[in-house]
Amino acid sequence: MDVYGLTGGIGSGKSAVADLLEQYGVPVVSADELARVVVARGSEGLARVVEAFGDGVLDDRGELDRRKMASIVFQDPAKRQQLEGILHPRIRERFEQVLDAIEKSGHAVAVYEVPLLFEKNLQSDMKAVILVTADESIRIQRVCARDGVTEAEVRARMAVQLPEDVKRKRADYVIVNDGGPDDLRREVEFLLARFLRVGPLRPTAAVTRAPAVAIETGAPAEPMPSGGTARLFGFPPAAPADDE
Repeated sequence: MDVYGLTGGIGSGKSAVADLLEQYGVPVVSADELARVVVARGSEGLARVVEAFGDGVLDDRGELDRRKMASIVFQDPAKRQQLEGILHPRIRERFEQVLDAIEKSGHAVAVYEVPLLFEKNLQSDMKAVILVTADESIRIQRVCARDGVTEAEVRARMAVQLPEDVKRKRADYVIVNDGGPDDLRREVEFLLARFLRVGPLRPTAAVTRAPAVAIETGAPAEPMPSGGTARLFGFPPAAPADDE
């Protein structure tokens, strides 16, 4: 099974691209959702986080408070590295489990959505990398409207990500998401047909996915709905081999 990386800066619309890919039958595994799973309430991962950072990172329900956690790791690179040392091996293990389930279900292609794919040097693990990008002013407007934050806060999040021109040079395929939903759907259909070579193109009903909110972006946290990543997590069924 070929695994393609999907990445993009904050406000680029990579999660919208992931939604569309799933509508067309391509399973998408989200690193952000896996990060939620490995620190779910009662998990060994959460216990390790609490052991390292104290009970103050928990909310009233005993779950990880991502706002508090983000404020800690943004202030101290060493603590951020410590957190990543706890999370990344567990995320990798879950990732392999989900990929195995997807492949056994009959899929030939899957997509791994990772906000900081290049920053974490994961590109060598992928068949190829798809970058979603947009004009900086558009990205800032989107995030301000979505999260109710200031432009300065958005720029602070952008500062921990690689510049767009660097990511463009490293990506194998670039989707420019400066337009509306119809424009983006056409871009994704072209990607599917000409790059991923997946077909026939038959969009299904919109897929309900967990919001792409990660500790490393510092974005507001929301409860993850049942289902999760690619339907273990929720992957769609493989398309039939013959076109009817």
